Amino acid sequence: MNEETVTGKPRPRVGRPAELDAPRIVATAIALADEAGLGAASLTKVAAALDVTPMSLYRHIGSKGGLTDLMVDTAFGPPPTIAGDWRPALREWANGQRTVFARHPWITRIPVTGPPRGSNALAWMNAGLAALRDTGLDWRAKIGAITVVGGYVRQAFVTDRSIAERRGADQRSEAQDLDAYQRDVSAVDLSGLPEIAALFTAQAFADIPPDDESADDDFTFGLELILDGIAAAIARSS
Repeated sequence: MNEETVTGKPRPRVGRPAELDAPRIVATAIALADEAGLGAASLTKVAAALDVTPMSLYRHIGSKGGLTDLMVDTAFGPPPTIAGDWRPALREWANGQRTVFARHPWITRIPVTGPPRGSNALAWMNAGLAALRDTGLDWRAKIGAITVVGGYVRQAFVTDRSIAERRGADQRSEAQDLDAYQRDVSAVDLSGLPEIAALFTAQAFADIPPDDESADDDFTFGLELILDGIAAAIARSS
């Protein structure tokens, strides 16, 4: 029988399935993790989403660890193009990483087990070192500086997200959370903790901006402290 049915209409062709390869596997895993967290990107669930067997994935990504390494490197993408003085350049580098974490929060669930190896990870490292190229710092100091900045960005994001998730579960704002905190602390004997007593006496938490602004302000304050420290190291190296 030819390509036409008995009705004279063309018989629909069955399209070839998309070829299975590492980029397709990684893209699927990232989409699953973005939607439902890192646990949703298991080999079994990725295989199910691709309508293949879990064993068929190993030929392309090697192992579960290989998949997560590729996911992180792909999700980070290339770094922003930064230029100019080291301080605004390194500030942009830090904020670029924070943006990546906000887009793919599951990245911070994956432990850091060594120095960068993926192509994008190495590009981010290169960009951080380039920001410090003309500072006079030696290689060890440059690597130390970008390690501290990158570690701060990651930990600040993890802390902010954990607090925000708890507030969401408790259905209360940052201001309400701090009110509850002050009530809890007021039940503690602060006679031997003069600085804590002075902190609450001063009503330091009285004027709280909206949650998003507060998180941004806290992040910026901490980052600038670190950049001040790098500036001091640069001054000493001169």
